[in-house]
Amino acid sequence: MQDHPTLAELLLAVEEFLDQEVVPALGGAPQFRARVAANVIRIVLRELALGPAQLAEESRGLRDLLGEAPGWEGEETLAAEVESATRELCARIRRGDADHDPLRSAVLRHVRRTVEQKLAVAKPEMLAKPKG
Repeated sequence: MQDHPTLAELLLAVEEFLDQEVVPALGGAPQFRARVAANVIRIVLRELALGPAQLAEESRGLRDLLGEAPGWEGEETLAAEVESATRELCARIRRGDADHDPLRSAVLRHVRRTVEQKLAVAKPEMLAKPKG
């Protein structure tokens, strides 16, 4: 593990370079691609900052909904656990298990929260409340 610069510091330096030097020096399609690259770096930075806590929360939410889902035990990583549990939740929804309350309401709350967390990483401005 490196001390300094950290991964986030390195990414911030590239983002700053793209935003302050590359984008203004370009035009047309190359400028657009440089803006996209800078945005990708911002997304990666948010994923690094928010991702672990969001994954843990999603896992807790799935456990609350499913209990000990098949394949839950023995998963090597939290991400694999969430992926497996999400597949199980989808199967239960397809079977109609979530067609009625109280599971229906719980699933809707979980899905809404998960989508909000994904937007917080990918496009946080979409979470802003409309004015007026």
